[in-house]
Amino acid sequence: MQKTDLSKFDNAWYNPGGLFKRGVWFFVNVCVMQNRMNPFNGLRVFFLKIFGAKLGSGVVIKPNVNIKYPWKLEIGNNVWIGEQVWIDNLGEVKIGDNVCLSQGAMLLCGNHNYKKVEFDLIVGDINLEEGVWIGAHSVVCPGVSCKSHSILSVNSVAVKTLEPYTIYQGNPAVELRKREFNSE
Repeated sequence: MQKTDLSKFDNAWYNPGGLFKRGVWFFVNVCVMQNRMNPFNGLRVFFLKIFGAKLGSGVVIKPNVNIKYPWKLEIGNNVWIGEQVWIDNLGEVKIGDNVCLSQGAMLLCGNHNYKKVEFDLIVGDINLEEGVWIGAHSVVCPGVSCKSHSILSVNSVAVKTLEPYTIYQGNPAVELRKREFNSE
């Protein structure tokens, strides 16, 4: 029976950006993005753009948000990102228009291959299409797409594609029902 051997772990192939850029971003992320005492949305948006994020208009980013690599992030118009959201974007993250990421939600682009002794790094992109709502303390896993107007309910885990106009719940998330809008 084989065992995991973390001494053999090697992710030298993974290069998310230069060491200097990542180092400077680390301090900006801690001082500006994750700082609960910074009430200024405009300052957070400004620094994300300076570091290469593509942001639309009307983006609201609450305090205490953690973003790994802004240069791997694209956000559409009128997007809300709640407190304590973690965008661990080892891969590309694309967030469409009118998306809501509720408090404590996590977008995780990285994982490890538990079937290999070396515990290799696995990276997958995440795509949240228009009108998606990721509920509080929910997790979107690597390689997952959330199709137009899908919902991932509170405390749920998306491990595969969420179909459009569908509400998902649980761990792993399963289809609960179709999303319908009132005609009022």
